[in-house]
Amino acid sequence: MKLTTASFFALVAASTTLAARFPHEERQAPPLATVFTTCKTPNTVAFTFDDGPWIYSDEIVAFLANQSVKATFFFNGNNYDCIYNQDTMNRVKNVYGNGHQVASHTWAHEHLTTLTATQIDSEMARVDLALQRIIGVTPAFMRPPYGEYNDLVRQVSAARGQSLVNWDFDSGDSVGATANKSKADYTKVINDHPSTIIALNHETVQSTPEDVIRTVIPQLKAAGYKLVTVAECLEMQPYQNVTNPQTPDRTWRC
Repeated sequence: MKLTTASFFALVAASTTLAARFPHEERQAPPLATVFTTCKTPNTVAFTFDDGPWIYSDEIVAFLANQSVKATFFFNGNNYDCIYNQDTMNRVKNVYGNGHQVASHTWAHEHLTTLTATQIDSEMARVDLALQRIIGVTPAFMRPPYGEYNDLVRQVSAARGQSLVNWDFDSGDSVGATANKSKADYTKVINDHPSTIIALNHETVQSTPEDVIRTVIPQLKAAGYKLVTVAECLEMQPYQNVTNPQTPDRTWRC
């Protein structure tokens, strides 16, 4: 059963109260969200892009369409740009409209393990609300910024009905790897040929859309991999809810 956010905080409060009244009784801990780092379906690659929506998004989507593959975009609400800016909303719509999976990367890319439960929930809730407004979906998956999480992050994520997704291959683009280094690392993992790959990339690094993916996606396909969304490779649903987008108003701001 999915806990509402309010129910989660009520459970935490109740557990604390009971522990104080009955210190020798074992209290029930809130559920923890599952953390995925590998795919389930053999011979699949989940190509993922973090930190958008950004100016290279449309270019990435066009190339993926050319290659007939789907990917997953973990969006922030207010990292490189405000998600409510018109151009940024158009990028979100273009990604979703072309059949790619949209997921949460939290609102402002904070270090979640340094925050309180209320602050963590706000980081998740604000970007979820933005995606509900812009494209009408509530993501079923969240990637914690920097891949950092603890039990509190997992508890809040579980209360929101979301699973966590990290990766088992990092292109290194966000930490300064050159395009040649990223491509060499991809070539190595392709030659090693693991059963599945969840690949971390960043749409905010220019060399990723304009060089790296144009080389490695054809290589992955030639190696026999099927490039799919995170939800597809985990054999799960991408969204908790899908409804109609909303009409912007003055409350849509960062």
